[in-house]
Amino acid sequence: MSVALKSWRANEGPKHLIMMFWIAVNVFLFWRTFMLYFSGAQYYYLHKMLGLGLCISRASASVLNFNCSLVLLPMFRSLLTFLRGSQRVTGRCVRRLLDKSKTFHVACGVTICVFSVVHVSAHLVNMVSFSVRYSEDFPALNVAQYRGQDPRILIISTVPGVTGVLLVLVLFLMFTASSYCIRVSSYEIFWYTHNLFIVFYIILMLHVAGGALKYQSNVEAHPPGCTHNNLSSWTNHKAAGEKGAEFSGAPQTVCQEEAHFQPHFPQFCMYIYMYMIISRCLYCAEWLYRFIRSSTAPVTIVSVVSHPCDVVELRMLMSGFKPRPGQYILLNCPSVSSFENHPFTLTTCPTGKNETFGVHLRVLGDWTSRFSQLLLQKSNSSEILPMMQQRRYPTVHVDGPFGSPSEEVFNYEVSLCVAGGIGVTPFACVLQALFDDWRQYKLRRLYFVWVCRDLQSFYWFADLLCGLRERLWRDNRPDYLNVQLYLSNTQGLQSIGEERYRFLSSRLRIGRPKWKLLFQEIRRANQLKRVGVFCCGPKGISKALHTLCNSNPHTGTAFEYNKETFS
Repeated sequence: MSVALKSWRANEGPKHLIMMFWIAVNVFLFWRTFMLYFSGAQYYYLHKMLGLGLCISRASASVLNFNCSLVLLPMFRSLLTFLRGSQRVTGRCVRRLLDKSKTFHVACGVTICVFSVVHVSAHLVNMVSFSVRYSEDFPALNVAQYRGQDPRILIISTVPGVTGVLLVLVLFLMFTASSYCIRVSSYEIFWYTHNLFIVFYIILMLHVAGGALKYQSNVEAHPPGCTHNNLSSWTNHKAAGEKGAEFSGAPQTVCQEEAHFQPHFPQFCMYIYMYMIISRCLYCAEWLYRFIRSSTAPVTIVSVVSHPCDVVELRMLMSGFKPRPGQYILLNCPSVSSFENHPFTLTTCPTGKNETFGVHLRVLGDWTSRFSQLLLQKSNSSEILPMMQQRRYPTVHVDGPFGSPSEEVFNYEVSLCVAGGIGVTPFACVLQALFDDWRQYKLRRLYFVWVCRDLQSFYWFADLLCGLRERLWRDNRPDYLNVQLYLSNTQGLQSIGEERYRFLSSRLRIGRPKWKLLFQEIRRANQLKRVGVFCCGPKGISKALHTLCNSNPHTGTAFEYNKETFS
């Protein structure tokens, strides 16, 4: 399929430029550090003892330090939300780049894991070299206490060795628990292990301060490879020969004093460590701000509604809470877990007529199961009780709101929203905002596609869809909203039989959407326009839409892809 340059530039161009720049910085750091330890005069004797193991271990350490300083930045939720909401500060292209923050976080995390393997492997070789190449002429360089000492003893008897083992264990837990299957099946394991990053950074600072490797501090008084009467004849001959090979037959020099060694700390690494400390301090400051904000703002649960297919709707009230459609919040219930915070997209935002906000949560996993039991334990009905007869609900804390790609739906003249199952929640708040006043937005046409396995799932927002359709008909804009519902479970004939949902019944189709035909239809009706494509659903749907957005015949219509996920 031909790739349209216009669509590719909008969807992939900025992201690839940022990634190429990031890769270039990593390559530069690795190369510069490698050459520093390979040919630097201050590391001459250390390099002769350890060889390439020294260069590779320190070069990989520079890459690790750089990425450890960046990996937290994409998790500054409050800062990213502020930048997204500041129309004067960032344009749409930059705001769409902010949506890739999780991708950049994952890229930094994978790089940390890969270069940790390289770093550990190189240091294992170094430990063997320290044991085999024990230097009697330069005792300060030695980590081993004597020639032939067991390298395993060196690992468990030094600060860098012990902290390195602990770092590997912590990183292994964080990496394995971050896999997709664990995040989906047991989010609690992912959440708790990922918060080990605090322990990781504390151990990392101790690891850096270990000082096992040393550099020569008096290079001018003791040039690399110079001869000294106090050194062994083998060392003098080896140094002179190597120096002659390296310095093109330069005349042999005599050492003015003994070589002095100090724990190494290159100047350019100091800036990385400083930046790493600053980023951690900023992250802690943001976390403290969010903790105070969520703990001090009282949240009142107004109502709880049990929907089909194990979905619970939660309506809440909080003073001063002003989210935008498409944003999400983090919910914390101390009765379930004092430390766990789970993200849920807002399905209802406060308005002038109704100050409540709501979320729809799918009962899937231990936390949502326990939370839903607390919400519904005193009633099996799905009725909404008035405030005067309100039941006693568990205490909840709300952190947010935070930005998401769905906010951009209103910034296009034409948008396509595709939802799979419970992935409809980001678009429910968009539909509600259009129902309240569709005229205030730039959006002039919305294609809404919802794919579900169970027919009962469409009832979650059936009233909202029918109400919006009636509102648009009264306003003489029946072409504003194009709704397509797909029931992927083809076993048995099913339909929405209620009279009040006749509109949805007419839009229901059995099977899966024909995405290519849908895009062709949108192109014909919206030529020479930018179409925002928004997806929240399974990977199969997301991949198909992403491919079609970049594979576009030259009709002048550009499709800009925006993806939202729950995991």
